[in-house]
Parts: sequence; C-alpha cells; structure tokens
Amino acid sequence: MNKLNKLILIALLSTGITAYAQVTDAEDDLITQSDESFEGWKKGGMVNINFSQVSLKNWAAGGQNSISINSMLSLYANYKKDNDSWENYLDLGYGIVRQGDEGFIKSDDRIDFTSKYGRKAAENLYYAALFNFRSQFTPGYNYPDTDHKISDFLAPAYAIAALGMDYKSDDDKLSLFVAPLTTKITYVGDKLLAAKGAFGVDKGNIETYYVVVDGDSITKERVIEDGKNIRAELGGYVRMMYQTDITKDISFKTNLDLFSNYLHNPKNIDVHWDNLLSLKVNNYISASISTSLIYDDDIDISVMKSNGEPKLNSEGIQIEGPRTQFKYVIAVGFQYKFGAEK
Repeated sequence: MNKLNKLILIALLSTGITAYAQVTDAEDDLITQSDESFEGWKKGGMVNINFSQVSLKNWAAGGQNSISINSMLSLYANYKKDNDSWENYLDLGYGIVRQGDEGFIKSDDRIDFTSKYGRKAAENLYYAALFNFRSQFTPGYNYPDTDHKISDFLAPAYAIAALGMDYKSDDDKLSLFVAPLTTKITYVGDKLLAAKGAFGVDKGNIETYYVVVDGDSITKERVIEDGKNIRAELGGYVRMMYQTDITKDISFKTNLDLFSNYLHNPKNIDVHWDNLLSLKVNNYISASISTSLIYDDDIDISVMKSNGEPKLNSEGIQIEGPRTQFKYVIAVGFQYKFGAEK
C-alpha cells in the first residue's frame, strides 16, 4: 500500500470518529424521546472495517496469497422542528486488494454527500430542495494497465441541485423526492481525461507518443488542445430512499437516483442504485452485502481483453460505449455505530 492510500484510510476513519463520537447532554435528552415527539438535531454514524487474508504455502491445489481491506464511514446530521426538516448524509468508502506478488489495487472508492431541506406543505408532503455531490479519492485504471488513468479525484465529480416535492412515510422509512427542475454538473478535473472527452465533456485533442524504459516501449499521451472541464445538464430527477429493520439484527437500505436530460436524449435515463443488507453479530462484529448499479448514457466504457489490451472491432477500432456498471461486495468485519442510533 502506498503512502497516499495509507493517509486516506487513516484520515477517513479518524476524522469521522473524532467529529461525531461525542453527543452533548442536551442531545442525549432529545435522543430518548420517541420519533413522533423528536425535535432538534439527531447526529450519528457508523464506521466499518473489513479485512481478509489468504496465505498459501506448498498448497497442492494451487492458488495465490491475497489481502483485502475495505472501509466505510457513514455519517448523518438531521434537523427537525415544527414544519422544517433538514437532512445531511455523508458516505465515504475505500478498499484495496492485493493478489500474489502484485501491488495493491483499489476495489472501492467513493465520496457521496447529500443535503436536503424541506418545508411541510401537507401531511407527509414537503416542498424540498436537494444537493448531491459524488466523486472519488484516488486514480482508477483498467488493470493491469497502470500507465493510463481512466479516472481520478474530481475526475469525475457530479453535482446535482434540484427543486421539487418530497413525500415521507409516517414511519420515516420511505422518502420519495421528485424534482422537475434539476441541474446536473459533471466536472472533470484531470486535463488529459478532459481532452479525451471522458464522462461526457466536450473533448479536445491529444497526441500519442512512445518512450523506451528499460528496453520496453511505453505508450504516453499529452494534450494538444484542451477539452472542456464542465458539462451542464437540465432535466428531471427522482430520488427514492427506503430503510427498514427486517429483524432486530438485520437491516436493509436502498437508494435509487434517476435523472433525465431534457435537452439531449431524454429517454436515456441515468441510473444510480445502491443497496445494503447488514447483519449484526454483536456490538462490534457485522456482515454485509452491498450492491451498486450505475448506468450513464454519457460515459463510454472501453471493452478490454483479460490481458488488459483493448478489444477492437472488425475495422480495427476500439470497442467502447455506454454500459451498465455493477459491483457487489460481501464483507465481514468490525462495525461501530455512534450518535443518536447506536
């Protein structure tokens, strides 16, 4: 693990724990109230660290040594008083894995912040404004190719600002936010990726050249003409959030985001869908299954061979285009909840 990855993991865990580990006496009094009578701030969160290792020696069946570490920090700070409601959520995740003698590569990397303010309009219905920001911490690659980045910190970064109506169920388990007026901003902070037109921004022009390192010819790229760093879209947005305790020790949470660009291919809806099923073993040990499904019509994904080389069509052109992205993680490890709902 390089120094940057170590610093990210340490900062991610220590920042969350120190920022939210303490609750004042006044807040403790509020926490003891029932959900129906609760007013004021409700703060808390969860830190989760999962570790696995496989070590083989003279193993006749074959295989590779491996180490994997996944961490997640989830924080919330929600305010409710009279007809006003303000919800804030921050989810951070980072994971690395190493197989055999290869170096560590990342298996998870996300920053997700949501803030939603609502003013009660009727029973279970609120006028609402929402802001959502998503990005990642470190560069991403099409492994085993580590010479050419396909993503980086703030490349991409997505920001959504929306105005609409929010429906909340009586038990606060379900929230359905519908916004007919929404702005989506895509930002690509890396100059080379922007010049390639990554993540839907207007591309510039790049030049490919070769350098020889230790007798090997390595492909390099440089920017000839800058691309656009920002792409703005105007459309409609729907966000559905549902969470429930299936049993005392089993909980389920799902978030579904849908966005349609009014000005370009409105039928091609962007989808971001996260699910988390958690099983509590005791106060500090848990197991979880998480899935993420993403489809964005503006993201072209290259089809790669198993050796990391790009697949080409019959005309010798690299095969790429919008594709459904899917990830799932099964984890067992340390979990600690703090704040209003331990």
